[in-house]
Amino acid sequence: MQTIDLANQPLRELNSTLQAQTAQTNATAWEVLNPRGAHAIAVGLDAPIEVTVRGVTGYYCAGMNKQAHIHVTGSVGPGVAENMMSGTVMIDGDASQYAGATGRGGLLVIKGNASSRCGISMKGIDIVVHGNVGHMSAFMAQAGNLVVCGDAGDALGDSIYEARLFVRGSVKSLGADCIEKEMRPEHLEILRDLLERAGADAKPEEFRRYGSARKLYNFDVDNAAAY
Repeated sequence: MQTIDLANQPLRELNSTLQAQTAQTNATAWEVLNPRGAHAIAVGLDAPIEVTVRGVTGYYCAGMNKQAHIHVTGSVGPGVAENMMSGTVMIDGDASQYAGATGRGGLLVIKGNASSRCGISMKGIDIVVHGNVGHMSAFMAQAGNLVVCGDAGDALGDSIYEARLFVRGSVKSLGADCIEKEMRPEHLEILRDLLERAGADAKPEEFRRYGSARKLYNFDVDNAAAY
């Protein structure tokens, strides 16, 4: 395992080293020590490497990830895994605002709670939160799956498109055009797979599914009050 200690090496050097890795690298396992809340750790990676960050990070950790498997042993600040393309990002602690924003692929797992706007404008990413999510989560979510093993705050799925939302606990309120939908066998299979991959101790049958009522795709004066 390759180790980089941010107490001794600059963050820019860390990211440059990790971004230089390719599919042919022999250095497939990396450990980052003393992150101390630094911003933009392990961003823009594009190789099937494993990166373990031991501690708490700041803004935009693991942003634009592609192929890499990134594990943070602490909590993370706003924008973790923003615009993620593929690979996995695992957070042992809590995540601040807009976790997984605009993500297009891959799997983001948050073992603690996520703050507001989790999964905002998600475009294909899968997000599993073992705890709760805050208000406006999955706002304008277009594609992908958001799984919440705890409770969801106000305005869940506001202005949602075709993303699927699964919540085991309570939902404080649903946003515009978001409704509860039937949980069919195919959804149970999707959920079962995601829970297993995320290491979540929950059963698919315990969840309810939410999605778009499809009334706000195009402006219609009869639906004006919903905007």
